[in-house]
Amino acid sequence: MAKKPGSIDEYLSLISDEKVAALQKLRKTIRAALPKAQECISYGMPAFRLPGGVVAGFLATKTGCSYFPFSGTTLGTLVKELEDYDKTKSALHFSPDKPLPAALVRKLIKTRVAEMKSNLLMPY
Repeated sequence: MAKKPGSIDEYLSLISDEKVAALQKLRKTIRAALPKAQECISYGMPAFRLPGGVVAGFLATKTGCSYFPFSGTTLGTLVKELEDYDKTKSALHFSPDKPLPAALVRKLIKTRVAEMKSNLLMPY
């Protein structure tokens, strides 16, 4: 059994170059939107944690990449903005050659943080 990555850098070192570029761009956008977040591995995926919980994560998949808001409601809240993307209740899928726009990622994060605050999951 392969060792599970302990950091985002370790995770990214294990995936193909085409997906690394898209996920590094996503990582940079998330980091800019959440400068106080701690990078971590949560549920086996690279993620960003604030006090109160995980806000965002991502994965390389067989067919592309996925963004995870770590919420069952965030994607439903932004259904109009996400109509051009394949998604499930908990993941937004995109192609490495067409990364998620930074403005959309910021909106996803803002929505997730607002959910966490309204659910009293964040201490501020």
